[in-house]
Amino acid sequence: MGSKSRSESADRKARIAEMRRAEQARERRNRIIAITASTVILAGVVGGGWYLLDTANEKEKAKAAPIKGEQTRSNLSRNHVQKQVDYPMGPPAGGDHNPVWLNCDAKVYTKEVNDENAVHALEHGAVWVTYDDKATKADVKTLTAQVTRTPYSFLTPYKDQSSPIALTAWGHQLKVDKASDPRVKEFLDKYVQGPQTPEPGAACTGGSMS
Repeated sequence: MGSKSRSESADRKARIAEMRRAEQARERRNRIIAITASTVILAGVVGGGWYLLDTANEKEKAKAAPIKGEQTRSNLSRNHVQKQVDYPMGPPAGGDHNPVWLNCDAKVYTKEVNDENAVHALEHGAVWVTYDDKATKADVKTLTAQVTRTPYSFLTPYKDQSSPIALTAWGHQLKVDKASDPRVKEFLDKYVQGPQTPEPGAACTGGSMS
């Protein structure tokens, strides 16, 4: 009888020990799974963070890069003058100008305007869109629609330019043949109140009408 009791007790202890070993093994597996999952999640977060940072950096680089075909001018004077200015390029992309700016808040002019007033509008962050007699009626219509929905832009004819269409901001100019050129929108997006603006936030209304 005593022998049987001792045998049952030993079996019970063995089963308990086996259960403890199984429980410990489960705990170790769970810890490994948890650590592995945490590592994967952390790697994803870090990797995703680097991806987002790299993407943002690439976008900033693209934004800072000049538009294909764009001409730039630097060290432009900004004096207010009451006389006619002999600008080195047409349309002018900056320089001395009239004290009164041209109204430039999505304005469409059907006649040429004074360069000196227009340049003052560029100083305020406007983009000046011009066309000559080589531009088609369809192009002028497209440019008119674009300007009328773009604050701080204005459209005028300009006979003395070397391309059918030109877009001018302070210190920057792009010449294209067609209004459908995707660089037209790119130029407007980049330079309307862009980083080149000498007087950001200055008024585009309340100035001259011609």
